[in-house]
Amino acid sequence: MKPLVSIIMGSLSDMPVMEEAIDFLKKMEVPIEVRALSAHRTPDLVATYAKEAAERGVQVIIAGAGGAAHLPGIIAAHTCLPVIGVPIRSAQSLAGLDSVLSILQMPSGIPVATMAINGARNAAIYAVQILALADNELAEKLKDFRKSMAKKVEDADASIE
Repeated sequence: MKPLVSIIMGSLSDMPVMEEAIDFLKKMEVPIEVRALSAHRTPDLVATYAKEAAERGVQVIIAGAGGAAHLPGIIAAHTCLPVIGVPIRSAQSLAGLDSVLSILQMPSGIPVATMAINGARNAAIYAVQILALADNELAEKLKDFRKSMAKKVEDADASIE
């Protein structure tokens, strides 16, 4: 089955954060592909990857990166697909703020939806929301997920009493 969502990270050290997106999308039964490519060390591969993503059936790209975090922006510059950026707190980052600003401050015309620092799970949820616009079955799964979150809060509240 062709991937609908592509998850790309700047290096394998980002995997612990990006696994949250992978796990959620698998739970929702959304076909994915996962790659590790660097905007700075493999710029030509990133450009080719982004340019060919739609041809592979990809509809949304989630890109996670730490430090200078140019990966989501470079991808967005090479595709018209929606790109969701996940700033990652890395060992050499400024508590992840450098990554947030690198992803957030995109120039007009090349948007990247920016999640919270290490917010890969929200990136996956947002990708499912995008896909659910054209997929009623996925929209129902998303509604069920939301209901299950509400139930957990209600149960926690009831346990306090």
